[in-house]
Amino acid sequence: MELVLMRVTFTFNREFPGLGQKIKELREASSKSLTLLAAEAGISVTHWNRIENERVQYVPIETLRGIEKALGTNLGVKYEDEEQKISDNPSDS
Repeated sequence: MELVLMRVTFTFNREFPGLGQKIKELREASSKSLTLLAAEAGISVTHWNRIENERVQYVPIETLRGIEKALGTNLGVKYEDEEQKISDNPSDS
């Protein structure tokens, strides 16, 4: 029997007031253009602007990590990983 790799996703919603402004300040201090930063983050310039101006309600963690990578910084946004043990045998839990 061939094992299939399964991905389990978790959704966490947390508020980070001022995050858009912080991203904007870091971008303005950067020597990179907005176009380059957005490309490095894997998002459009329009989406980057919407994040900076806090016109989006939700930012996927992958997008945020892309922005951090493009800016070369850690924005301090943390979320708790929940470890789940998945077993074929319930007695292993």
